[in-house]
Amino acid sequence: MPKKIPTRIYLEEDEIPSCWYNLRADMKDKPDPILHPGTLKPVTQADMEMIFCREPVKQELDDTTRLIPIPEGIMDFYRAYRPSPLIRAYYLEKALGTPAEIYYKFEGTNTSGSHKLNSAGPQAYYAKEEGLSSLTTETGAGQWGTAMSMACAFFGLDLTVYMVKISSIQKPYRKALMETYGAKLIPSPSNTTESGRKILESDPDTNGSLGCAISEAVETAVKTDKCRYVLGSVLNHVLLHQSVIGLETKAALDKYGIKPDVIIGCAGGGSNLGGLIAPFMGDRIAGKSQTRFIAVEPASCPSFTRGRYAYDFGDTAKTTPLIRMRTLGNGFIPSANHAGGLRYHGMNSTLSKLYQDGYLEARAAAQTDVFDAAVKFMKVEGILPAPESSHAIMAAVDEALECKKLGEKKVILFGLTGTGYFDLSAYTAYNDKSMSDHIPTDGDLERGFASIPDIPQNK
Repeated sequence: MPKKIPTRIYLEEDEIPSCWYNLRADMKDKPDPILHPGTLKPVTQADMEMIFCREPVKQELDDTTRLIPIPEGIMDFYRAYRPSPLIRAYYLEKALGTPAEIYYKFEGTNTSGSHKLNSAGPQAYYAKEEGLSSLTTETGAGQWGTAMSMACAFFGLDLTVYMVKISSIQKPYRKALMETYGAKLIPSPSNTTESGRKILESDPDTNGSLGCAISEAVETAVKTDKCRYVLGSVLNHVLLHQSVIGLETKAALDKYGIKPDVIIGCAGGGSNLGGLIAPFMGDRIAGKSQTRFIAVEPASCPSFTRGRYAYDFGDTAKTTPLIRMRTLGNGFIPSANHAGGLRYHGMNSTLSKLYQDGYLEARAAAQTDVFDAAVKFMKVEGILPAPESSHAIMAAVDEALECKKLGEKKVILFGLTGTGYFDLSAYTAYNDKSMSDHIPTDGDLERGFASIPDIPQNK
């Protein structure tokens, strides 16, 4: 007889993965290499070390090593909050009247409230090992900035965070939390950097974007002694660190012989989605499963569903290396929606390649529909979800209702990447019906596309 499936499936501490899983090693067709913006040739270790920490650069450029051991110093950090629970959404299933089984991996049990700590810890650890004294970074909704603030406090590093201006206004308590951990927070764009001043000169009333904030953080890192820039999404070493999510999830499901039919994640730069799907996607590529994978992004920032597959800069000031990805253009400024962590113009190169090759589906969701699903989930499951996570909830609900319509019993898995307790202004806007949906016009997108560099690989 099959084991009775508990509401919460926990792993033991000694079951935390001891290695990260590098999905690129198992991909038959690899993502295109990162290019140096001056030479248009693949970047070298030395090129990237001018901006990033040494060990993450090695991981970024490694597309052949399948399993990368997690250092003991990082394992000590992980043990403070991992493993995270895998939860069977029995109450949501009942409310929907669906024959589907719904599971979610909950990454909001740590103090930062999200999955971002899984990469913040390693990047701070490697910086300390390298002998650095400070780091810079950007943050949108604040989850990454909070996680990096925690990690830097743990490992004894100074941190400067450039937070997208509209998010710093919408979420003042995120600012307070980061500063309590000792980080210096600057709303972006700002007058503290050359790139910030240029952006403000051209658009004094801008709400900012992750691309703007990245420009400022990179500039500060390059100009500061014993300082490097760290990034919370988009790059492949971040997806590597986030693979602990998928590895733990797979181990928990395997205990009960459960095989997911559909796996869903929200998508901004791609870190949580890539981490959740990694080992399952490896099985799909190897022909061991037919699992479907769905990325859900905001309709206001639709890099998967309406973007172009092209080499583009990761920041507005065009200072970063060139990455081939699904992009809306480095100059695209998204609307001030409440899912700040998903307001990025591009998508991770690995996920972009998987999408191009047909392994990954994508959907765009309007903001009010996302909050409808979030509130439905909260009322029955008892967790207030982050607006970003709620994109995945919405798609999971849609899939479950489709199962109900067709009388199919499927296993649906989604990533609940974090909690929404710093997002109550967004829920207030939803409750008083002042929330609106903004979907960019073709003209809006064309203005963003015009900022994509014109190089042969765009074809």
